[in-house]
Amino acid sequence: MSVHTGRFAGRTAVVTGAGQGIGLAVARRLAAESAQVVLVDRADTVRDAAKDLGARAVLADLETYQGAQAAIAASLELLGRIDVLVNNVGGAIRFKPYEHYTPEEIQAEVQRSLFPTLWTCRAVLPHLIARQGGTIVNVSSVATRGIHRVPYAAAKGGINALTASLALETAPYGIRVVATAPGGTDAPDRRVARGPEPGTDQERTWARQVVDQTVASSLMKRYGTLDEQAGAICFLASDEASYITGTVLPVAGGDLG
Repeated sequence: MSVHTGRFAGRTAVVTGAGQGIGLAVARRLAAESAQVVLVDRADTVRDAAKDLGARAVLADLETYQGAQAAIAASLELLGRIDVLVNNVGGAIRFKPYEHYTPEEIQAEVQRSLFPTLWTCRAVLPHLIARQGGTIVNVSSVATRGIHRVPYAAAKGGINALTASLALETAPYGIRVVATAPGGTDAPDRRVARGPEPGTDQERTWARQVVDQTVASSLMKRYGTLDEQAGAICFLASDEASYITGTVLPVAGGDLG
């Protein structure tokens, strides 16, 4: 990790889905670059993650607007203001051809990977508009063109549209809205699983096909690292990207999604 010490000095940041994975890597980098950081997650493990960084933690279920409101309110109480919001909640729950999803499973994917970002953007906007500034970085995915995860792809396509539309709407207030679209990313075993493990040979085959397609779609023929994802997110959150808004940056080894 190449740390730009002091890049976020005097700045505050809220990172959602920060208990593990990309969210935790982003929070760690922001803290190393002198930001005051609040880590938001619905899993209690976020408390330990925040303690390790000398940061604060907020427990909230961002799949509801009430949870998003509570998370933003608590973050404002802890930080006094919000300069950067990184919306990282999301992740495919199941991997299989679309015709095998039940209606309930489809709804769960969209609820997990679209609504937390919709709700948290809505919750933070009055504060950012009143301040006449701030940056929102949404975490999308190049899996908008990926097999065996159509509901998740649709949710991430919604993140891309939200980013473009909200950037247009909020630019007059000095607010930037940007996104990254990660490709496959190597990470330690999850502390809290996204969904059930494949239980049959067919489900394991479908999951393997997702990995194979992800690697094949990358020009670099590999998964990325957590630091590679965090580096792009923190760049977009910084003043170095002050003339970038409404843009979705693929971070996927050449896969444009």
